[in-house]
Amino acid sequence: MTGVKTNERPGTRAVLRHSRVSAYKAREVLNLIRGQDYERATEILEFCDRGVAEVIGKLLNSAAANARHNEGLDPEEMYVSACFADEGTTLKRWRPRARGRATRIRKRTCHITVILSRLPDEQLARRRARVAAEQSERRARRIGGGLRRARVAASTGAGRKGGEETESTTEALAALEEARALETTSHHQELEAEAESALEHEEHDHEDADDLEVSDEDDTTEADQSADVTDETSDDEAAESAVSDVEGDEAEVSPPQSSGDGADADNAADEEN
Repeated sequence: MTGVKTNERPGTRAVLRHSRVSAYKAREVLNLIRGQDYERATEILEFCDRGVAEVIGKLLNSAAANARHNEGLDPEEMYVSACFADEGTTLKRWRPRARGRATRIRKRTCHITVILSRLPDEQLARRRARVAAEQSERRARRIGGGLRRARVAASTGAGRKGGEETESTTEALAALEEARALETTSHHQELEAEAESALEHEEHDHEDADDLEVSDEDDTTEADQSADVTDETSDDEAAESAVSDVEGDEAEVSPPQSSGDGADADNAADEEN
C-alpha cells in the first residue's frame, strides 16, 4: 500500500516555486525544522547561517498567515508536519575556456513546500501545562521576593506612613492582579490565595505596629496620671502633717497658761494675809 501522496498531505501549506537555490542546499535547512513547532522553527531559521534560511523563514511565515486567515487556526498551536524541496528547471549557461572550448554552467532551481498542521490535543495540553507551570514559578519567585522584602521592612519598623504604600505592597498588589487575570488553572488560584495572605500578613504587621504605638502612648498617659495622683497625695500628707504640728504647738503652749493662773491666785492669797 502506497503512502500519502505529496499533494494529498493534510495541513496548511505554502509553496515557493523556482527558487534560485539548489534542492540539496534547501534540504539541509529543511531537515532542521521538520517536526518542530512554529515558534521553535522560527528561532532555528533566524539563527541559521545558511543563505537559504531567510527564504525558508519567509515561506514559513506565509504558511502561518494562511493558517490564521484562511482556516482560523492559531500558528502557535501548529508545527511543521512536512517540508521538502523538489528540483526545478535548470538554467544552462556557458563559460569560455582555453583553446576555443566552453564549459557548461548549470544554475539549479527548486520548488520548496512547507506544510503546517495543528498539534495533537494531548501534546497541546502538556504544552499548556508546561507554560502555565513556568509562568506560575516565575510569579511565585517574584511574590516570594516581595514577601521577603516586606518582612525585612516590617522587622526594621518601616511601614505605612500617612497612607502611603510601601514598595513591597505595590508589588504584591500587582502580582495579585496578574494572578486574577490568569484563572485558567488551579495553580493560579493558589497563587492568588498566597498573594492575598501576603497582603493580610503585611496589613496585620502594620496594625500591630500601630497598636504598639498607641499602647506606648497609653502607658505614657497612665504614668503621667499616676505621677499627678502621687503629687496630690504627697501635698495632702504635707498639709495634714502641718496641721498636726500646729496642734502639737498649741498643746505645748497651754500648760504654762494654766501654771500662770495658779501663780496669780497664790499672789492674791498672800495679799489678803
